[in-house]
Amino acid sequence: MRLGINLGYWGAGMDADNLAVAQEADRLGYDVCWAAEAYGSDAPTVLAWVAAQTERIDVGSAILQIPARQPAMTAMTAATLDSLTKGRFRLGLGVSGPQVSEGWYGVKFDKPLARTREYVEIVRKAMSRERLSYDGEHWTLPLPGGPGKPIKLTVHPEREHIPLYIAAIGPKNLEQTGEIADGALLIFPAAEHLEATALTHIRAGRERAGLTMEGFDVCPTVPLAVGEDVTGLADMFRPYTALYVGGMGSRKQNFYNQLAQRMGYEKEAAEIQDKYLAGDKAGAAAAVPHSLIDSTTLLGSVERIADGMRAYAEAGVTTLTLAPAGFTLDERITALRAGTEAMERAGLA
Repeated sequence: MRLGINLGYWGAGMDADNLAVAQEADRLGYDVCWAAEAYGSDAPTVLAWVAAQTERIDVGSAILQIPARQPAMTAMTAATLDSLTKGRFRLGLGVSGPQVSEGWYGVKFDKPLARTREYVEIVRKAMSRERLSYDGEHWTLPLPGGPGKPIKLTVHPEREHIPLYIAAIGPKNLEQTGEIADGALLIFPAAEHLEATALTHIRAGRERAGLTMEGFDVCPTVPLAVGEDVTGLADMFRPYTALYVGGMGSRKQNFYNQLAQRMGYEKEAAEIQDKYLAGDKAGAAAAVPHSLIDSTTLLGSVERIADGMRAYAEAGVTTLTLAPAGFTLDERITALRAGTEAMERAGLA
């Protein structure tokens, strides 16, 4: 199992700290540094900034939002970043959610699986540098009856095959991800539930494509906090968990709420959502079970974190992406170093 870090969103007042965290991760030998985007900072700009000031660590988009860009633009961005970083770029894609897709980008959130499949096919075709033509339900290239003609990418990526990941939560999306991608970006992963909630679906997709799990990167993001007070550390993540389980998406389309239900928290997930959507964010945070937070994070002493890492490795995780928590840069760096130490104690380094 390898280690990565996730810097989250840029522009939250910790930009200089984020760069320092990425540079320390590079020095410590972390494998990949991911950056996110929603409706604030964009991922490619952040990744270019980080890559220019690191030496070895890969940089990855977790995620580039599919409704934000035409697929050919995504291929251009991926090829450019791969060229500039000398082969250190990983392309993570996702459909985002209905509120962002329709409210921010003005793109209808319909048929996300079919849209993702077509998008990946076009991106791969464009990055292969063959002349781009495509006839699908959601994209037709070139447009018929006009002046457009098939064009090929002029930039040469550093590698013939840029690793492509998809952020997936639901069973059907996970299965399709196993079929068409090189890796899956997961969130709120509990080691004891990983087989049932994710891997069984990914494996089915791999089998449908005539593939095995060999070479497929199972890459969940896990918050990390170091200290002796596990309950207190867990409480730090109550607002974060409540936001996703309670308020990320609509009442009918909240993928994180559905995931919590599949992990056995049906009643609790409903209560969190009811309170969050009613404006009671504090009540929603208080309703998050400690066990849900503890099973989807790495908290406590280095030895306890090492135990958690062993569980993830045994469950089938191949790249464990850490989100080191802390109120100061020193605390985040301490957590980052604890991650490396825990990997060594777990015998996974």
